Amino acid sequence: MTRYSVDLDQRELIASWGTGEGDLATRIAALPADTATSMLLSLARSLTQLSESAWRTYTHPASAAGTLEPNSEGWRREKEREAFSEVPGAIAEPHLPHGGAMMVSYSALVESAHRVGRALHDLGDETLTKAVLTEAALELAAVESAELGDLTSRAQQAVLLSREDASPVQVAAADRLLQQDPFGPTELFSSVDPTAAAVAAAHWLAAAAEVAAESSGEHPTQVVLEADNIEALPHETPTLVLGLIQDGATPHEAVTQLVRHAMHITDGLLLDPVALRDQLEDFEETVAEHTGEDDPDLDDVAVRLTPLDPKRPARDLLEDLLIGIHGCWLLHSDSGEDDEEDEDLGDPEDWDDEQADEHQRRSRERFAELVRETAATHSDRLT
Repeated sequence: MTRYSVDLDQRELIASWGTGEGDLATRIAALPADTATSMLLSLARSLTQLSESAWRTYTHPASAAGTLEPNSEGWRREKEREAFSEVPGAIAEPHLPHGGAMMVSYSALVESAHRVGRALHDLGDETLTKAVLTEAALELAAVESAELGDLTSRAQQAVLLSREDASPVQVAAADRLLQQDPFGPTELFSSVDPTAAAVAAAHWLAAAAEVAAESSGEHPTQVVLEADNIEALPHETPTLVLGLIQDGATPHEAVTQLVRHAMHITDGLLLDPVALRDQLEDFEETVAEHTGEDDPDLDDVAVRLTPLDPKRPARDLLEDLLIGIHGCWLLHSDSGEDDEEDEDLGDPEDWDDEQADEHQRRSRERFAELVRETAATHSDRLT
């Protein structure tokens, strides 16, 4: 979301947002002189709340709720998104206290716009009000651009957000980047929605696992776990995703399921308590087996509710999936299939650092080409 702040030295309202590579900032308007700081901060806080509410319609789209039946979660999300058109009017003519009471909107977005309007009403600066109305329009337009898969300009802040669904346009963009570099170019983190990037990365991980399985003799769902014996890797999440795909889930289904679950945990919701109960029972059995106790003490043991970082689930998942692809290459390279290709480098035992680096570069290139071929064979997974 865009964060708004007050520059007290210059008496200016400032907007800033992240881009995946750092933060950008811009001046919105000059602020009235000789005005209490608390009044200025109230405006900045209300604008930040407006941005947060607007971007929540992006991260929690109605399409991810399952149903749009009246009074359902999907229905409420759809209504909140439709409320974009009410924002300018709420800012220009906000609900004000009257007779000791004040109307409050059920919509978080619309009510935050009324708060912006009330802050502007208290400041009483027409020029500032016009500037804020223009700013609000730019912010809502950024959300709309992100929904369409266009993450340029201010909409680029979407690369820092986890979304319950994935735009086909963004998935295709991520797929093209991974075709260029199956190990994951840096542009995945600065130009693509992370949930969509993770969907494409899951497809490419499945292809990499197939290549590694063929060369190592391991099962495709176990290759990242096996690679952990070569180099310490966060193998749990890639292995989980590979298992889901092996069981018939599409990359889109596997990724959005994990991201959505983590986002619900972030929101303080546990949508599947039965699954948690089963998890706890399995965990208790594992501890009992490890300790040899029939009734182990679990007081000092913590259980993760989600394998992802709940503060940044989509980006965390994307990072783990790319590391999983790296793990597949490790296992493929360890199988020794590349050794004959590099006979011109001499005996591996006599390689210096430069020769070892050249072998690694060639090995990664050969592996990448095999993964490209396999990913193309299963391209229907992304459609």
